[in-house]
Amino acid sequence: MPAKHKFKYKLSYNCPVVLTYAAVCLVMLGVNWITGGWWNQNVMVCWGHPSFLDPMTYVRCLTYFFGHSGWEHYASNMLLMLLVGPVVEEKYGSGNLIFMILVTGVASGLIHCIFFTGGIIGASGIVFMMIILSAFTNMKKGEIPLTLILVAAIYLGREIVNAFTPDTVSQFGHIIGGIFGLFWGIYFFTTKFRSQY
Repeated sequence: MPAKHKFKYKLSYNCPVVLTYAAVCLVMLGVNWITGGWWNQNVMVCWGHPSFLDPMTYVRCLTYFFGHSGWEHYASNMLLMLLVGPVVEEKYGSGNLIFMILVTGVASGLIHCIFFTGGIIGASGIVFMMIILSAFTNMKKGEIPLTLILVAAIYLGREIVNAFTPDTVSQFGHIIGGIFGLFWGIYFFTTKFRSQY
């Protein structure tokens, strides 16, 4: 009888921060569905011009980038994040990525609270940060990748133009995420990765 071949492949939790983030966002989406939208309205949405004496203002600056308005919103963000996130997490490290996500998300939330009205929710700013960071992954000393320029021009340029078109999308969140992505990419390239090139 021929020898039985063992299955040699197994699932790999290859990018724990990105995968965990996607899972937490999915759970928050489920909680919102179960509560009929109450969860987003009261816990997840970061509102503009809030009372800074209300402790929930600060909670919402941390929760809004884990929430989504619905399945389509979640799916579009997570599709992009799962495409670029593994490369970003491998290049910058899981701990650094957690730090960048938290700082970018909370800072964007606070800026929104101070300068804008309405509410923001979703991981779009974090996704834009990762898209810009992914463009830095092949950067070499003395060279600026054309892909970095194109990504910044297409994504940030589109959001700046769309900011003048009234809709329900927060282009501000996308733009701030992209700006933070540029900042983190330049910072890590000029400090942490300088010796690699």
